[in-house]
Amino acid sequence: MADFQVPLGDGTLDVALPDCAVTVADPPGGEAVDVRAAAEAALADPAGPKLTDLVSPDDTVAIVVTDVTRATPDDVLVDALLSELRRVGVVREQVTVVIGLGLHRPMTDDELAAMLGEHADLAVNHDPDDTVEVGSVDGTPVELHRRVALADTVLSTGMVEPHQYAGFSGGAKTVAIGAGGEPLIRDTHGPGMLADEGVRLGRIEDNPFREAVDEAGDACGLAFCLNVTHGPEGILDVAAGDPRLVVRELADSAREALSVAVDDGFDAVVAGVGAPKDANLYQATRAATYVVLGAHDPLREGGRVVIPAELPEGAGEGTGERRFYERLSGADSPGALYDEMRSGYEPGAQRAFVVARALRDHPIYVTNSGAPGVVEECLMTARDSVEAAVDAGSDVLVVPDALNTLLV
Repeated sequence: MADFQVPLGDGTLDVALPDCAVTVADPPGGEAVDVRAAAEAALADPAGPKLTDLVSPDDTVAIVVTDVTRATPDDVLVDALLSELRRVGVVREQVTVVIGLGLHRPMTDDELAAMLGEHADLAVNHDPDDTVEVGSVDGTPVELHRRVALADTVLSTGMVEPHQYAGFSGGAKTVAIGAGGEPLIRDTHGPGMLADEGVRLGRIEDNPFREAVDEAGDACGLAFCLNVTHGPEGILDVAAGDPRLVVRELADSAREALSVAVDDGFDAVVAGVGAPKDANLYQATRAATYVVLGAHDPLREGGRVVIPAELPEGAGEGTGERRFYERLSGADSPGALYDEMRSGYEPGAQRAFVVARALRDHPIYVTNSGAPGVVEECLMTARDSVEAAVDAGSDVLVVPDALNTLLV
């Protein structure tokens, strides 16, 4: 099949490569669930104590949720948590919803309304400069958003999906990183941690990044989480309770739904992203690093990754995104940047580090974007179309949902 579709923004892009051999990596997926019904079932039968056994009527509650970079159904999850809290007498005026931004940009009022619906009035954006120290992990201070630190009970939502460093996202990561301060981000995203063999896409066990985040979650007092995982058909599973157990349960569901066995030696991989991850280059480059720095790099030596991405925000607008852009745009070559950054870098710049690592072996082409100049400044190649980025006669692997496909 030489004609195929990949995501682009909120829609799809038709691609025709008639002179190429094309293989499509479609994960098996699974049957989508009714999120509200599945959330209620998970809350009724959690991994560990029920939420109603952990909360008192007079408690103030902070619910840390994902930000716009993850397509988590937070409106449904927050509503389900609020319903459960009402059962023990906690009313919504006792609840604050904190957007777990990490070092990403703040969400706008319109984005909050679209994400949280009727509960948007409870939301505040995380500010990494408004934190208090709540503990430490191996000598690294764990800082937490002040409103979360002062709450009697800390809860979170989350998306358990493949993650370059944590193996899978979700669990304590939403709070410890999303609502945390720079020291933990600097330590967990530094070159020493990211060079560890255990820090790998899809791996939880013996992963020091995952272990550090889980310990930080303990320091943050995260009592209970409500997480989901998804596949091509939508949300596939929901779990609630102890954060470690929730991540493991949903990671098993994700692996079953998202793993695809592929061969080696492809000339090019067309890696689909789509909204919300193709809003900026910082997020969209995850497609390349997931492909070439995962469990199985399917490309031949020098093979390229091609990413269709709209990039309406250019490189990105948050602190981390700016640092990513500054590092890449100021570098002479991927190899020189990688060597330079091995001695350390600012929190948020880690994406430049892993992109440089990938670029040493494989060029990255970004197509169909509104910011080709930014792409070129960041050591990557811009093309108007996928067709213009793939040489005739190439053996091409298409990964329509590169951020949610595990190549094995």
